[in-house]
Amino acid sequence: MSSDTGQTPQVPETKTESTAAVDLDWLTLDDGEEVLWASTPHKSSLVSALVVGIPLSFVLVGIPILAAAYLSFKNTNYVVTTRGLYRKRGIFSRDVKQIGFDKVQNISYSQTAIGARLGYGSVEISTAGSSGVELQFRNIPTPAEIQELISREIERREDGGRDNEGDVDDTLEAILTELQGIRQALDGEATSGRPEAATDSGTGASTDGETSEADPFEPAVTEPTDDQ
Repeated sequence: MSSDTGQTPQVPETKTESTAAVDLDWLTLDDGEEVLWASTPHKSSLVSALVVGIPLSFVLVGIPILAAAYLSFKNTNYVVTTRGLYRKRGIFSRDVKQIGFDKVQNISYSQTAIGARLGYGSVEISTAGSSGVELQFRNIPTPAEIQELISREIERREDGGRDNEGDVDDTLEAILTELQGIRQALDGEATSGRPEAATDSGTGASTDGETSEADPFEPAVTEPTDDQ
């Protein structure tokens, strides 16, 4: 959604443009992890604080309201990397929350009437097993585009996981085929080296190659002759 507020688009084509205006000294990335998008809340989200704080500033009540709104704006960062989502907030302390893409169950975005007019809204992320919204990017520029960016990264990881599973299956199948070939080769060598069993009727050798001997305790049996 386009906006005439002068806000620089927060989903640029290069990583340098996306992170140039955001201080990411608090962010620690893993090996191979890259920042895809980073932003503070949209500047126009300060309008409500200005509307309330400026009139009250004449009685000094509005000054704390304006200061708190500005400090919250400057100290809130939202980041999307190639591995997950980060939110950092806190004025005097630092509260960082991270959710990996493998845990994301549902993504949605919402915009108020003013937010839709000025080009900002919120993205809500739910995780598996959670009872509600686990992480919220509040008042960020172009929330629909950020939702699409997160969805693309989740799909990319899922496709990569399926490719890895296919590679593992192919590897296991190749190993199994090779083992079967080795077993067949070993069986063939064992069969070719085994002595053939033979029976020698003249020497009284048995089928297993051993010579049978007459039992000395058995009476000798003589064959009757034709003369008898």
